[in-house]
Amino acid sequence: MAGPCSARLQGDVAAFTAALRTLVNNPQFSDVMFVVGQEQQKVFAHRCVLVCRCQAFRGMLSQAPVGSQDSSSSVPPQGPFILGNVQPEVFLAVIEFLYTNSVTLNSHIALEVLTSSVEYGLQDLCKLCVKFIKDTLSVEQVCEALQAAVTYGQVDLQHHCLDFIEGCTAAVVRTQGFRELSDVVLAWVLRSDRLAVDELDLVQAVREWAHVSSAVLERPVPEVAALPVRELRLPLLAPSELVTLESYNQQDLLIPVENISAAWRAHALRRGSGVPSHLCRPRRGTRSRDHHRHLEPHAK
Repeated sequence: MAGPCSARLQGDVAAFTAALRTLVNNPQFSDVMFVVGQEQQKVFAHRCVLVCRCQAFRGMLSQAPVGSQDSSSSVPPQGPFILGNVQPEVFLAVIEFLYTNSVTLNSHIALEVLTSSVEYGLQDLCKLCVKFIKDTLSVEQVCEALQAAVTYGQVDLQHHCLDFIEGCTAAVVRTQGFRELSDVVLAWVLRSDRLAVDELDLVQAVREWAHVSSAVLERPVPEVAALPVRELRLPLLAPSELVTLESYNQQDLLIPVENISAAWRAHALRRGSGVPSHLCRPRRGTRSRDHHRHLEPHAK
């Protein structure tokens, strides 16, 4: 006689998701409330959903708010929980994911939802954000996406952003996002041989970045620019361009004198003597100059 059989059968997933979606920010039967953003928007939720889906919420909802008279009570706190540093639209996207395992994103909130997914330890939401960001990258947003990718250890997104930048570098270096890159991330970008921009334009872009960073960080230009400047390939510039560069450099001291001297030495000796080989290697967008043929033996 055959033994009993068992199977796990699944009904209509779409219908199930749609039903749960009706509970998102629905005050009916809710047992916890958040006050979100500067707008102080009320967001209603159901403790059992948040706790079973997110460890961070489990910790948050098991403790009474600071100063509460019920801190020793066994009754879980009802809130309101104040979340002043997140946009309501971003928080609602996180809540939507917790209820439905799906999320509605747009280019205005995707990076902030990515940030929240990391903060709340929601790896699946993080993957959805990364996919959306990769699929919708634009010239205006790619540097912000790259900075976020580095900050949150998203290596795949980091390299995807670099590939994008390499394809339209001349446009990217004119964006506000480029000027807001950290020195470490900018230096990493400048190591690429595939940037589609001439070196002289790249030097100017770094100069503009340095002045913005200097003002924001309230530190001298040479100090904030120390890392990126090391990656500028000055030996690729023609003598007349180096003369102009020295003139600008007298005003802000962006580039150490020894770096410019090394570029002049490469011209005088007609080879990249004493200069790291990669600094003598033209990038994909480098305009050809007569002296480049003397640097070719050092290219790889």
